[in-house]
Amino acid sequence: MKVTDTKHESVALFPGHPRARHDEDHRRHLNDPGGRALAIARRQEQPATGRPLAVDLDGTLIRSDLLIETAFAELGRQPLSLVGMVGALAGGKAALKHKLAENADFDPSTLPYDPVVLDYIRAARAQGRQVYLASASHERLVKAVADHLGLFAGWFASNAETNCGGRVKAQKLVAAFGEGGFDYIGNDAADLRVWDKAGKAIAIRTSGRVNQDLKRAHRDVEVLSWERPTWRSWAKLARTHQYSKNALLFVPLITAHAFELVAFLQVFLAFVAFSLCASSVYILNDLVDLQDDRKHRTKCNRPLAKGTIPLAQALVAMPVLLALSMGLAAAISLPFLGILVIYCVLTTTYSFLLKRKALLDVLSLAGLYTLRVIGGAVVLGVTVSAWLLAFSMALFLSLALIKRFVELAARLDAHLPDSSSRGYRNTDADLVMMLAAASGFNAVTVFILYVSNESMTLLYSTPQILWLAAPILTYWIARMLMLAHRRVMDDDPVAFATRDRASMICGALIGLVMFAGA
Repeated sequence: MKVTDTKHESVALFPGHPRARHDEDHRRHLNDPGGRALAIARRQEQPATGRPLAVDLDGTLIRSDLLIETAFAELGRQPLSLVGMVGALAGGKAALKHKLAENADFDPSTLPYDPVVLDYIRAARAQGRQVYLASASHERLVKAVADHLGLFAGWFASNAETNCGGRVKAQKLVAAFGEGGFDYIGNDAADLRVWDKAGKAIAIRTSGRVNQDLKRAHRDVEVLSWERPTWRSWAKLARTHQYSKNALLFVPLITAHAFELVAFLQVFLAFVAFSLCASSVYILNDLVDLQDDRKHRTKCNRPLAKGTIPLAQALVAMPVLLALSMGLAAAISLPFLGILVIYCVLTTTYSFLLKRKALLDVLSLAGLYTLRVIGGAVVLGVTVSAWLLAFSMALFLSLALIKRFVELAARLDAHLPDSSSRGYRNTDADLVMMLAAASGFNAVTVFILYVSNESMTLLYSTPQILWLAAPILTYWIARMLMLAHRRVMDDDPVAFATRDRASMICGALIGLVMFAGA
């Protein structure tokens, strides 16, 4: 049954809850305001193997934070809801959590549960101990988790009026079990107040400072093992493997034949700035797409979806990377800073809005690739030809459409319904493939018209040799389309091309042709 006390604190207790014994403890506590005699008496009455076990949720049972998750999920659905969140926060964290939980499309089965904590809970149940979920998250979410796992005798949670964290959580647990009458698993500095009232303190994912404070304040402490983030996890979160896309900044250096060392170093610094900015936006995109990523066949292994890196740390890394990128861009030139700001705004708009709009999403992706080419030209102070811009838009529109086809084909093959986070239907797959083919071969047409232009003699001594690049480009585009249709390409064709031997050979051959014609 569910019990709500005079302070409107949400508590759900199931049969077996020791309420009667707590009333007696409360009377004893009136004669012992410090609670020490009560704690000693409770420990004597109830050995460690029989004490109830209370388990924190965010950062403990799950390797995530439901407040951050629900906030970014809401922003992803309705970006303007930020105004409402700020207004709700004015009424306190409990009011904000209540607002977010009301609208949350929450699936507890996809959460990254910690196997070590789950094993600890099962071991406690095997000893005959009752286990309770005690969380500062909203009661709707906590109840969903408790019902999904089926391991808990009851739960404690926040509601619209009360935030069940730190001091309040400690009060609830003491009211239910008495001081020292329960063990508690937590992870954060806010849990120090709860551990202070627990018979035994069990910690996981705690910082060094929290560990020190806990061991100074409590004599019975157990620290559970956990997998710490590695540099590989951070590299995966930053999507360093996607940095190859920023090599487009070097395209104007090649087409303008600006092969001086100073020019190369300037473009390289621009490459670094674009990469840092892209990593910042990738983190934002992962925060918005957490729930969808966990249901995806490959994206479920991303660090935030899997819980490898704490969401709070990702929130800190995001503005740091953005600030570094903007500072570096400003040091290069103010016009280039303007290009990077446009890139950042467009990618952010894509994350929150455009990626849910059919066709606008792929046009946006093609524009982002082309913006990199423009950025390289701005750094060098050269003019980008209309031919290059048209070729870039057509080619990258084709690759963006291939990306969407791969996603749709995967859903079709898995017999999944239409995605709620994309503007496409599964039945659009064939049409998307046709559009990808048309756009790809339009890029070849633009290239042929470009090399046929009389102005090519100003840049190339033997422009006729460049014709040899056309069949190579045609073969590569056709092969990418065929591989996607055969379901042997991953989600990102650009990243696939950087690992595909045939694609690298085609790129090298086109480079040799361009060099031979110079």
